[in-house]
Amino acid sequence: MGDILETLGDFTSKENWDNFFTICSDSFEWYAEWPNLRDPLISLLQTLTPSSPPSSLQLLVPGCGNSRLSEHLYDAGYTSITNIDFSKLVISDMLRRNIRSRPLMRWRVMDMTSMQFEDEAFAAVVDKGGLDALMEPKLGPDFDLGNQYLLEVKRVLKPGGKFVCLTLAESYVLDILFSKFRLGWKMSVDAIPLNSSSESNHQTFMVVVEKELSTTVHQITSLLRNASLNCNSKQASGLQDALQNENQVREKLSSSSDTLYAVEDLQEELAKISQGRRLQLTLGGQGCSIFSYRAVVLDAEELSDPFTYHCGVFIVPKIRACEWLFFSEEGQWMVVRSSKAARLIMVFLDTSHTNASMDEIQKDLSPLVKQLEPKENSNEAQIPFLMASDGIKKRNIVHQITSPLTGSIIVEDVVYENVDEEISCAFPSGELMFRRLVFERAANLVQSEALLTTKLVGEKKNNSSSKSKKRGSQRRNDGAYNQMTVYHGYLASSYHTGIISGFTLISSYMKNVASSGKMVKAVIIGLGAGLLPMFLHGCIPILEIEAVELDPVIVDIAREHFSFVEDKRLKVHIADGIQFVRENASSGAAQSHSKSSESPSNGSSTTHAEDVKATKVDIIIIDVDSSDSSSGLACPALDFLDESFLETVKDKLSEQGLFVVNLVSRSQAIKDMVLLRMKKVFSHLFCLQHDEDVNEIHFALKSESCIEDHCFSEATLKLDKLLKFDHPEIGQKIINATKKIKRLK
Repeated sequence: MGDILETLGDFTSKENWDNFFTICSDSFEWYAEWPNLRDPLISLLQTLTPSSPPSSLQLLVPGCGNSRLSEHLYDAGYTSITNIDFSKLVISDMLRRNIRSRPLMRWRVMDMTSMQFEDEAFAAVVDKGGLDALMEPKLGPDFDLGNQYLLEVKRVLKPGGKFVCLTLAESYVLDILFSKFRLGWKMSVDAIPLNSSSESNHQTFMVVVEKELSTTVHQITSLLRNASLNCNSKQASGLQDALQNENQVREKLSSSSDTLYAVEDLQEELAKISQGRRLQLTLGGQGCSIFSYRAVVLDAEELSDPFTYHCGVFIVPKIRACEWLFFSEEGQWMVVRSSKAARLIMVFLDTSHTNASMDEIQKDLSPLVKQLEPKENSNEAQIPFLMASDGIKKRNIVHQITSPLTGSIIVEDVVYENVDEEISCAFPSGELMFRRLVFERAANLVQSEALLTTKLVGEKKNNSSSKSKKRGSQRRNDGAYNQMTVYHGYLASSYHTGIISGFTLISSYMKNVASSGKMVKAVIIGLGAGLLPMFLHGCIPILEIEAVELDPVIVDIAREHFSFVEDKRLKVHIADGIQFVRENASSGAAQSHSKSSESPSNGSSTTHAEDVKATKVDIIIIDVDSSDSSSGLACPALDFLDESFLETVKDKLSEQGLFVVNLVSRSQAIKDMVLLRMKKVFSHLFCLQHDEDVNEIHFALKSESCIEDHCFSEATLKLDKLLKFDHPEIGQKIINATKKIKRLK
């Protein structure tokens, strides 16, 4: 074993680890065998799910190597485990070892210092020697790598989540652990018992830190007992001394009047404005304010500009926190420039602030943000507060339901302060109302949005006599009333118009199909409120559309609250989208060859697959959100971008077919990964990115031949002729979007 360990040398080298895993292909435990680790670790994890099954706990194991730790946890009921390691070799080996016996376990090749997960994705992170390895390179501890890793751990942990670090507690490891988890984290240290027969004189310690949404400095709780310390005296005394010294530091910070913001790692950084700096912070909490807040501190990129404010606060309401302008770095810098502030503190409100007035919020925030202003600004009496309006004048909840698959769903009617010019011109009279479908699981994601118009219903028939006719004309609305109904001739979501604009890539083919008297066949995975298929059904008469939706509750909502109606050219299937494409897409699209039965209850039809002649699909659209927040993708689920599924899509498409994916991710690494996967399957890729939207629409052509750039204008004209609108100005938005489509190299 000593010879094997010699192959490592630098513990941060991927090549060295690949060599190690090649030699040591069986599982290898550096320290803390499972029989000794089981009871303290399981007891700890049980505190995170006191009333839920262990399988509900999202666990991350970074630097997993070929340890059996994850396998033991899985067998103990913790099946929602994601393992990462930067060695592709060991991840492949572990995946093969567990794919059948532990099918729910996830394995990903990933650098633990730069994780591709969404914020707050995991309830627990269990590190067995990962931090120790990062901090033990050949030439001395690498604090940069350690800092990067712990920053990622903080980011991916949910509030109330726990980071479990199994370590040998070397002094340099304790230094970074103690300093990085002082502000708003509870910490405890315990010893893992050693076997009496163990030849090692080094003991493993379990350092546990719990994430709080506060800025409180806690004392470290020591669970060490002399009986549990079986290690050498130097290791034990070093740990005891480190704990004592750190608690003295924390006591000093806690007793300071400037406790919350005088912490060493923030005080020096925020004292002066630093050009182009951006820091994310948690403000407030127990004992210092009513609420806690998520904030971003941004120092202007160009300090030579004349500033209206030296330091200002910009409050973002919950309803707008997910907009590109506020959640993306690029958008935030635009806000800084428009605010004319040298330092802007962006504060994001969430559900905990729902019942508080804006006056209460400002009063609560004022002493907190005062600690974040630069020293040269300290003479100013008051920091100005700015606010992004939520843009809504009126809101009325129409329907609320909880789905076993989607979670809490809200249907609401809203009136905006401002609406797009083209819709104002088309409907110039009165306030325009919109109906929205909201998924609460995804930070109150507005999944669909439709325009409502009034419709006169229930009017009595006129009598035959002229006298009755005259009386009827005078009381035209006798027995009638105005009803709000969804208008399917307009798309409120810009990414929907972006999807349709991509049809210009196959507009010549669509025109030829129409000229031959045939139909263009489309499959849309993800129904939502049914707005996209209904719009396409109305504006492109040559389309035969099949929509696929996994959640029957969503289908019911689309029918009852968004006027979704099926007919011979539009059908909906309640099914798994991936399975539908693999098994039914070609046959289901061949409507002229299929058997169908009419449902007497709602007039919808169901297609039977038997005796159906396979017909290729011309357009496949993926427009589904992801329920896995740890994937880094808000839309779609990663399974829809798996190479095998992409190959299936290509096979199901007609020779001139078009594949469309609505992609939503905050991670550039994830976007690059998606592009790489699609390039492996499709030769010609295009993309559309709206400036004001987080959605990216990716288009892929099956054909080896492709539309040339100089033909785009002609292709756009052909698409324009295929579109049929009651209000032509609405269609212009689609045509304008075609100009933003870019070819991906």
